[in-house]
Amino acid sequence: MQAQQQTRYSDAELTEFKAIIDNKLAEARRQLQFYLDQMSEQTNSEDGKPRGLDDGTTTMANEEINRLAGRQQQLIQHLENALLRIQNKVYGICRQTGELISAERLRIVPHTTLSIHAKQNR
Repeated sequence: MQAQQQTRYSDAELTEFKAIIDNKLAEARRQLQFYLDQMSEQTNSEDGKPRGLDDGTTTMANEEINRLAGRQQQLIQHLENALLRIQNKVYGICRQTGELISAERLRIVPHTTLSIHAKQNR
């Protein structure tokens, strides 16, 4: 008799993944707030101009902080989407193959929607 292939993660496994995502989400939100505070400090002068740096350096610094903040916002969105997939009990299912993504991969990249096999074949 052949063992039946698991089609979704158990509620206990989903609870474990939710805890991982909650921790990563809290850290991502802290990091985003740090970047937002940095941007605010860059323009906190009476005339609204950046403080203490020449215009070229300020522009480069602001662009880098904006880029990093944008990446954090994107990560937060991906993590929030992963929480929705957990809530709907479809978390960990590869969107390309329909098979379960390995638990090891999900622990490392909890917001992924592709198995390693599917990602390598892109």
